[in-house]
Amino acid sequence: MKNNLIKFIKSTILLLGIISFFVACQDTTKTKKEAKVTTPYFKLSLAQWSVHKQIIKGKLDPVDFAEKAKSLGFEGLEYVSQLYTNYLKKGDDPKIAMQSLLDTLKIKSEKFGMQNIGIMIDNEGDLASPNEKERLQGVENHKKWIDACAFLGGQYVRVNLFGSDDSAVWVAQSVKSLKALAEYAKDKNINVIVENHGYLSSNTPELIKVMKDVAMSNCGVLPDFGNWCLKREGGKRWDTKCIEEYDRYLGVKGMIPYAKAVSAKSYDFNEAGDETLIDYYKMLQIVKDGGYKGYVGIEYEGNRLSEEEGIIATKKLVLKAAKQLK
Repeated sequence: MKNNLIKFIKSTILLLGIISFFVACQDTTKTKKEAKVTTPYFKLSLAQWSVHKQIIKGKLDPVDFAEKAKSLGFEGLEYVSQLYTNYLKKGDDPKIAMQSLLDTLKIKSEKFGMQNIGIMIDNEGDLASPNEKERLQGVENHKKWIDACAFLGGQYVRVNLFGSDDSAVWVAQSVKSLKALAEYAKDKNINVIVENHGYLSSNTPELIKVMKDVAMSNCGVLPDFGNWCLKREGGKRWDTKCIEEYDRYLGVKGMIPYAKAVSAKSYDFNEAGDETLIDYYKMLQIVKDGGYKGYVGIEYEGNRLSEEEGIIATKKLVLKAAKQLK
């Protein structure tokens, strides 16, 4: 009887040990799966346009962008060229003014441990202009910003393709300009990328025609969740009602194979913290399914919330949506 009891106890202990082992394995697997789901597949950068109102009103010095982005929990910086116009007017020599600015930005980014990602170039000429002299001048004007991005250790410059309203002319002129800029940027390890910024640049099939014709590895696109207006009242470029839009989800899906950056644009949010115009869950799933693994830039462009509140709300939504991706 005693021997049988001892055998029973030993068997019970062995069985409990086996069960505990399998439970532990299941818990570990579950933990790993949860970690995989809750960790975003991307890093976050902040688009400087998100704080442009503060800069224009003189409440934020644009050279303090790195400190501001760091305080809001970002890792990367996306500068906007037009917000440094006043700095480039200092002194009599534009080249010296530019270098002084770049030295300051580099020191600041290093001080706060931030990665310089890219520069959004504005107001440097229409790269798709049907006027050849204007187009060529635009190409030359953009080159200094490619040099600037290289100095800062960035990855890309974002350009606009404004110019002709004729699609055939627009494609032809865009291809010539992008080839010239990509060639210039190639040895500097800088990508030249185009944002959907309205009109023909927001007509994804037309933009992809341009990409295919350029056919250079350092030329790509920047899909923006917003900016899908094809036509505005009065034919205006900005500040009038949009009367025709391209489907934003089809647009991003078509652009993703050529994407070298992504802009998570936001305007406003409901009580649940979701964007009122854009389905972020659907949009980020498209981005992930397209194989994109680079930075996702936060760009708040709303009016109801303050810029900082909008930035934080957008960041929270992106991270929340990332947890639910398949």
